[in-house]
Amino acid sequence: MNHQPEDMENTLTGSQSSHASLRDIHPINPAQLMARIESYEGREKKGISDVRRTFCLFVTFDLLFVTLLWIIELNVNGGIENTLKREVIHYDYYSSYFDIFLLAVFRFKVLILGYAVCRLRHWWAIALTTAVTSAFLLAKVILSKLFSQGAFGYVLPIISFILAWIETWFLDFKVLPQEAEEENRLLLVQDASERAVLIPAGLSDGQFYSPPESEAGSEEEAEEKQDSEKPLLEL
Repeated sequence: MNHQPEDMENTLTGSQSSHASLRDIHPINPAQLMARIESYEGREKKGISDVRRTFCLFVTFDLLFVTLLWIIELNVNGGIENTLKREVIHYDYYSSYFDIFLLAVFRFKVLILGYAVCRLRHWWAIALTTAVTSAFLLAKVILSKLFSQGAFGYVLPIISFILAWIETWFLDFKVLPQEAEEENRLLLVQDASERAVLIPAGLSDGQFYSPPESEAGSEEEAEEKQDSEKPLLEL
């Protein structure tokens, strides 16, 4: 009989803990969760995130900037038509800037195809373009005669090298981590919404209450005492 009050206390404690847990879950608002899910799904429907779009714009800027510098170089060194014939038709690896322009076109095509069209979430494409750009420019600077042709012999290789590594840094430290973080947030919100659906709406604290302590234990103890006293009286 001594175990019965302890069982009652355990039952009351369990009801109070379940009451507290339900109150903790209750503040989840399904409407707010659905609104957040729709906002995340709206971003997915765009097809490309804002940070990835910024990266693609920077890749386009890379191509246009190198093209502009090359056109200026063509115009400075004797006119565009004559310099085009010398650098394109009569291409010479040691003195032409045409290959640096083609290198920018190569970066543009690979990165736009990989991260805008195919929407890759891996760094292998940017690693390929940066490695090719770095190796080619280092070899050209060492073997060619660009430094003897004026300021553009320094500007074009250095600008191409810097832009390629800025693209690598931006993708690896901004685009991919931010997109992964947004995807994790979407999964957490969806998981919370699924758990919120299992909870009935409109629950209030009044619907959960702890029953008053029963006096059944004390009544049973009194009856046992009376039963134990009867044999003594008969004696």
